[in-house]
Amino acid sequence: MHHANHFYGHAHVLARYAGLGDRHPPRISGYVQHGWNIGDGLAPGHPYADRTPSLLWSEQTRRRAWSVGRRNVVVIGAPFVYLQALRPDEPPAEEREGTIWYPFHGWEGQHVKGDHRKLIALIQDTEPGPVTVCLYWHEYRMRNVRRLYERAGFRVICHGYRGHWWKDTDPEFLDRQLTELRRHRRVASNRLTSAIFYGIAAGCEPAVYGDPMILSNEDPTFGGTARIRRQWPQLHGTSVDLPTAVEIARAELGTDHRCTPAELRELLGWAHLQEEEEDRDD
Repeated sequence: MHHANHFYGHAHVLARYAGLGDRHPPRISGYVQHGWNIGDGLAPGHPYADRTPSLLWSEQTRRRAWSVGRRNVVVIGAPFVYLQALRPDEPPAEEREGTIWYPFHGWEGQHVKGDHRKLIALIQDTEPGPVTVCLYWHEYRMRNVRRLYERAGFRVICHGYRGHWWKDTDPEFLDRQLTELRRHRRVASNRLTSAIFYGIAAGCEPAVYGDPMILSNEDPTFGGTARIRRQWPQLHGTSVDLPTAVEIARAELGTDHRCTPAELRELLGWAHLQEEEEDRDD
């Protein structure tokens, strides 16, 4: 299995939905898109085998992949969509309060450059209720960054470690994220990212504002933040039209492309595993 298939516990969520329980996810016959992006669904710099199927979130991503010469591509929807299908909507909408804010983040290979103090001041001036700041594991481990948000009076959390090279994957990452999103009325970030689309799908009012910050050696191949702002202007600002946001999120997450458990097992190369379990049950 490509190691990125384990990121954020994606393989674990798909295995649960496919009816394989909480067992360690079997090898996936393909590369599962692990985050929203404006390219072909494959993360730049991640090695993958030629002719390996690309299992993508949306029809838009499939078309972009086709335009750059990739042919073995299938749209299955985002793992987050499958998680939502596994869990009922809780708590009731009237219990939602405040904003969950996701500052743009770096990772092992790239650091973010930006002024967190200015971002904090903008958040304080903009958000009407209590604020939860969710730092990515990379920044959460940086005590100087984490303390800035804590001293501002925000509740500071981290959903967990993404995992890397098949190690330290947190299978509950997406579950924690869904739980937190359902507790908040708003979701916001300084860049349009997966978290914003997840928040919209989970019933939050979205906002994208503030300095988008700079990622060291950021790959400009697909147009970067300038293109994102041009292509999705409706999702930028401190107040966004919710029906429009819901429609866009549904398309970008591939909600309407979610497979049945049997279809998913077939696409991921797991059909024989279900048959073996049924034979054992007999």
